[in-house]
Amino acid sequence: MNILTNFFSSSSKTQNKPNKQQQTGLPRPKKSRRGIPIKSAEEIAIMRQSARIVATVLKEIEAIVKPGMTTGDLDAYAEQRIREMGATPSFKGYYGFKGSICASINQEVVHGIPNVKRMIRRGDVLKVDTGAYYKGYHGDSCLTIAVGKVLPKTNRLIKAAEEALYAGIEQVKAGNYLLDIAGAIEDLVRKYGYSVVEDYTGHGVGQNLHEEPCVFNYRTRELPNIKLKAGMTLAIEPIVNQGSKYTRTLRDRWTVVTVDNALSAQFEHTVLVTETGYEILTDRTGI
Repeated sequence: MNILTNFFSSSSKTQNKPNKQQQTGLPRPKKSRRGIPIKSAEEIAIMRQSARIVATVLKEIEAIVKPGMTTGDLDAYAEQRIREMGATPSFKGYYGFKGSICASINQEVVHGIPNVKRMIRRGDVLKVDTGAYYKGYHGDSCLTIAVGKVLPKTNRLIKAAEEALYAGIEQVKAGNYLLDIAGAIEDLVRKYGYSVVEDYTGHGVGQNLHEEPCVFNYRTRELPNIKLKAGMTLAIEPIVNQGSKYTRTLRDRWTVVTVDNALSAQFEHTVLVTETGYEILTDRTGI
């Protein structure tokens, strides 16, 4: 689940006087008085379990989703499976959010509220984002699903978003910086001719669903360029639009859409920073 980019802006004016969009129920990261949490070996072991629950649920949803289902059906399934595995849904009730998943379709960018009346149709671009809270720690991940047969240009967008995520992840290791991740993502997306959403970004994750730092997906000097340290756990989640990078929030105060009604795609993993590289905690391969 994404956070508002400008929450960690270097501008105190932005932080002290939130804009209209910030006054909605959209999530904001938890600021720590001790800075960015570095996880211990014991904490990392628990996070592997919470992340695996998330990965398992998304893998299963990817397998069962089909035209005629509703986003409410998927939400009920996700909640049941998360609870069966001994966790609780991270998203449900978070700042008043009603679902256990975010289900965003086509031009919906993020934070789509699941609904038993929202039908999934053949050709839809479905983003499913979910989190699990297990023994005091969260896992968080998202994938984009092409429902049935879609146009080649739609597949290209989805491919670009997934490649952008892994391009960013490849830059993760102790000693590198957030701008290394952001630059790799931005360059990949530009190569495809698409745009990176700047209004919403990734975040730290652990005991809180949203922690420092803000993991941005584009080059900027307006956000803290943190040096990565082993033991950090990051939710990296680029959002890629077919058209304009700009977004707006619907009247439900959660669902974010593209301003030009162009398609949007997103992928996310919870990633552990190690001394020599990274570990994808929410990796779905092998499940």
